[in-house]
Amino acid sequence: MAEATRVPAGLLTRAWLRRGWLAWLLWPLSTLYGLLVRLRRTLYQGGWLNSERLPVTVLVVGNVVAGGAGKTPVVMAVVQHLQARGIRVGVISRGYGRRSQACLEVLPDSAPEDVGDEPALIQRRTSAPVFVAARRADAGRALLGRHPDIQLLVCDDGLQHLALQRDMEIGVFDDRGVGNGFLLPAGPLREPWPRPLDLLLHTGQQPAFAGFRAQRSLANHALRSDGSQVALADLAPGKPLLALAAIAQPEAFFAMLRAQNLPLADTVALPDHHDFSQWAGNARGAYTVLCTEKDAVKLWAKDPTALAVPLIFEPEPAFWTAFDQKLQPLLQAQQPTNALNPARYH
Repeated sequence: MAEATRVPAGLLTRAWLRRGWLAWLLWPLSTLYGLLVRLRRTLYQGGWLNSERLPVTVLVVGNVVAGGAGKTPVVMAVVQHLQARGIRVGVISRGYGRRSQACLEVLPDSAPEDVGDEPALIQRRTSAPVFVAARRADAGRALLGRHPDIQLLVCDDGLQHLALQRDMEIGVFDDRGVGNGFLLPAGPLREPWPRPLDLLLHTGQQPAFAGFRAQRSLANHALRSDGSQVALADLAPGKPLLALAAIAQPEAFFAMLRAQNLPLADTVALPDHHDFSQWAGNARGAYTVLCTEKDAVKLWAKDPTALAVPLIFEPEPAFWTAFDQKLQPLLQAQQPTNALNPARYH
């Protein structure tokens, strides 16, 4: 819907922050979009569209708003928390931006172009089983077929993917909150807000409304393509630093680098999920290139000298307390149901 407006992306995302002239100009399209969202939900609730139940607990981590709000770090933190508790967990995803639509297992040597950059990063960081498919239920069934001991599936994104039943939902927000409160394309909302969520987590510094909070910072080291580390403090005396980010909000990464007292000579902001097919790394040999871990899974194939700076993501302890309290009865029950919970999708 947003693409159909042919409005430049930067102008559109700025318009989503307030109810200005452009937001009101697009508001009639928002109304149509809202009607389609409600019709689709009604069809699932009434059973006219099929919603599949998998035989294990399913937890969805996703966004109500378009654009990155820090969902992938939340997925990885949740997976690592579950692993620390001894819970056997797998991850399913659509694998946004990949060139294949096949159902695939994400392996350590999988090409990000085939499985998606975020699933590749999740697998490398957590070592959990990860499958991608156009339909998340297909990914879930394939994962359980390959790893039948799995107790819980974390769905990377998919709050609006009603074709898959879920037992628990975590909504992720940054400092934008819900923006101007309009639905796409006049605003950032993928569905009407407010809507029920089991847990709500803010990844920014100034939450727009109540919910649990998380701290985000960069590690004091960067990773080379061979897995070795180099201290950020050792970079400043060397070659000029070029910061590169192909994420939803690249300026946030640049700001965190500067907060580490790194003198950035230049910055390059690229579209989210950029494939780096035209990246001329050798042409920038005078620089030391710093990027995010998400970008590195693709960039290292083009520029193995680039350095990836890990993100440290720490939800507040109260979030984990609430998370464990909500999850435990679900794991104990593991009782399948064939109907959508209407309270979750009203």
